[in-house]
Amino acid sequence: MSKDWPLWEVFVRTRGGLSHKHAGSVHAPDEKIALLHARDTYTRRMEGVSLWVVKSSDIIASDPDKSGPIFEPAESKIYRHPTFYQIPENIENM
Repeated sequence: MSKDWPLWEVFVRTRGGLSHKHAGSVHAPDEKIALLHARDTYTRRMEGVSLWVVKSSDIIASDPDKSGPIFEPAESKIYRHPTFYQIPENIENM
């Protein structure tokens, strides 16, 4: 395997109706080989019904250390956090 091959992130769906979950990474020269490597590495025992492979370099993610500014606008929308509503006594679970 070449060290020049890009890194691909692998997501597996274990059953129909469930979400894909990150399973790990593989190195491969292209998306077809990445999918085959993912299948061979992460579904050897029939653990999945669907695979996604995404080039790691194509993933854009927020920085957890700088989460304040990116998520700040949600805090200013108090209607999203209905902590000021009175819950009737006859409601058992909310």
